[in-house]
Amino acid sequence: MAGGDRHTRTARGRADVAREVRAAVPLARALAAPVTAEAPWLTTVLSVQSVHRRPRLVPVAVVVGPRGSGRPDALALLALATTGPVVTATVLGDGLPAPGGRPPARLPARDEDAADRLAAGVLDLLASLRRPWRLRLAGLPLGDPTVRALARLRPDARVASARTTRLVDDLDAVAPGRVVRSRDARDLDRALPALLAGERDRRARDLVRAAARLHAALGRVEVATVTDGGRLRAGLLTLVDGADRLPWWGRSELGGLTTARGAPAVGVTLSGRGRALRAVLDRGAAHLPVAPLSRRRGSG
Repeated sequence: MAGGDRHTRTARGRADVAREVRAAVPLARALAAPVTAEAPWLTTVLSVQSVHRRPRLVPVAVVVGPRGSGRPDALALLALATTGPVVTATVLGDGLPAPGGRPPARLPARDEDAADRLAAGVLDLLASLRRPWRLRLAGLPLGDPTVRALARLRPDARVASARTTRLVDDLDAVAPGRVVRSRDARDLDRALPALLAGERDRRARDLVRAAARLHAALGRVEVATVTDGGRLRAGLLTLVDGADRLPWWGRSELGGLTTARGAPAVGVTLSGRGRALRAVLDRGAAHLPVAPLSRRRGSG
């Protein structure tokens, strides 16, 4: 597609962003997005975040695509934390429990031109904010073209990589013959209360519960349990992504759930002053007297 056929737009609020998520399904499929960057997961995140007032997160979508078309060529799904003096922009779903081992987030872009336009659109969105802002994107794959474009547009951007952590399922080794595995949604519902009982973060509990039930209805969740006298001794939720099995959430009194290093992920951080502060500083600078150069010191 010619670059001139594309334009950039933004959408705010749960309903409008969810509409953009659904429109981007073909793009996500074309780019083989992971389950955590697909529509079922992202719409669940939107629903969970909408019912929790703290922290207050405003969902925003930056979309690149042809005019008049509902199908985007690039998409950035962000959450703006607006409490406090600085607005912080993160990837939608950042901080919520996702299966580890691989970068969970995506800024899908069909080609380099779309990625360049997406990066410029994200910066335009942030520059339009009245307050100082901070961009903190994490959990993206190495070589992400939009991250590269952000770094080109803003040389002060800090790009860094870190290893992800994956959950390892060794339940069969510690409880041979006692592990029951099922993709039946009814078995999931029976196990969820005990699996979530020790989690104090309400947002995390709500996300795991809602995402597990939705993906179970799609046949994409396995629940593994070990019980003793009707009491759950160990349990694990595993997301099934095609041929991949992604251990996600579990607890065990018996062992068998360990962690290991996963694939690397990249992140980018950047900050700006905001429209209101820029205006104040610009007005102040306009009234500063021009200091004459010192002949004795040269440049003063």
